Amino acid sequence: MRNLPAVFVLLCLVSTPLSLSARQTHQTPTHQHAGSVMGFDQDRTTHHFWLFLDGGAIDVGVSDVADTKNRDAIRSHLSHIAMMFGSGDFTAPMLVHDSSSVPGTKIMTERKAAIRFQYVETPSGGRVNIVTTDAAALAGVHEFLKFQIAEHKTGDPATVRMR
Repeated sequence: MRNLPAVFVLLCLVSTPLSLSARQTHQTPTHQHAGSVMGFDQDRTTHHFWLFLDGGAIDVGVSDVADTKNRDAIRSHLSHIAMMFGSGDFTAPMLVHDSSSVPGTKIMTERKAAIRFQYVETPSGGRVNIVTTDAAALAGVHEFLKFQIAEHKTGDPATVRMR
């Protein structure tokens, strides 16, 4: 019994790094990079990626409507993303996903003139509507959005539907 406090301290010291390690590995690499690239708290926001017959949408909002700091950061980020994507610049998703090749971006860069990226403010954040009538561009957009659904683990359907 005399050694019980020493054993308790030893167990606490040994288990703390394991607990910390478990918490750190719970977050995906995407989650870890996303906050620094996007500029808002990933744990306080929700991402959705929608596939439509004429393109798709990226929709991000705060989980708590009173969270104006993250809502405003989402709006700033998505309006910037719409401009970047429209010019064929997909470096942000490359940084978020720590990859030199995010699926769909090569085609979207090549077909940038055939794709329209429009930012729309929403009550909880913002959305980037992606619209095209070009078949090759559409395939790239859908490939990109399906990748985002998988990487961000949104649970959104990977099926194409009406807008």
